[in-house]
Amino acid sequence: MSRPIADPDAFIRAETRLRPTALVPEIALHVADEAVPIWHRTEEELGEMGLPPPFWAFAWAGGQALARHVLDHPDTVTGQEVLDFASGSGLVGIAAMKAGAAAVTCADIDPFALSAIALNGAANGVVLRPWGEDLIGRDLGWGTVLAGDICYEKDLAERVYAWLLDLSRRGARVLIGDPGRTYLPKDRLEQLAEYHVPVTRELEDMDIKRTCVWRPRPEG
Repeated sequence: MSRPIADPDAFIRAETRLRPTALVPEIALHVADEAVPIWHRTEEELGEMGLPPPFWAFAWAGGQALARHVLDHPDTVTGQEVLDFASGSGLVGIAAMKAGAAAVTCADIDPFALSAIALNGAANGVVLRPWGEDLIGRDLGWGTVLAGDICYEKDLAERVYAWLLDLSRRGARVLIGDPGRTYLPKDRLEQLAEYHVPVTRELEDMDIKRTCVWRPRPEG
C-alpha cells in the first residue's frame, strides 16, 4: 500500500509541468502531461487521504473559456471583489487578477487544489486567496462570481445554480463557463460568448470542445 503524501506542493511539482494554457497562453499552469498516470497515482496515494480526483491538474474547457472572456472583457472584474468558485487550478482567478480585480478568492474543497492555486498564482505573479470551505449558500459580498465546469453532477448543479441565482438577484455579476455538461440549466441562462477550446482527449474524448460563457437570466 502506498504511503499518503504529506507535501502537496512537492506532489504537484513532481506530477505536473508548468506550461501555457491553450486558449489563454498569457497564463501558465502546473498541469499533467497525461491524464491517466496522475489519475491512477491519486487513486493509489491521495485516495488514502479521502481526496477527490486531481481536477486541479488540468485546464478544463469551462475554465479556459471563462478566463479568456475575463481577460478580453476586463470590465467584468475591474476593481471588484471576485469569487472563483470550484477553482481547481486557479486559472479563472488568475485571469481575474490580471484583468484588474481588487482581490480574488479561489474556493475549492480539495486541499491539493488549494496548493495548486497558490503555486499557479505565484507562477503568474498574482496573489490569490485560497478558500477551502464549502461556500454554497453563503454570500460574502462579492461583486463578481465566476464558476467554470460546475454542471457535471445533477444534485450539485442544482444546488450551485440556485445559490448563484440568489447572488445574481442581489446584484452580483455571475458568469458560468460550460462546455455542454449534461446538467447545465440552459433554459435559465443567457449566452454571452462562445469559444472552441483545445482540451485533453483522454478526459473529453475530443480535441476541441465548444464552450460557452453564460449568465443567469433575470427571471431565473
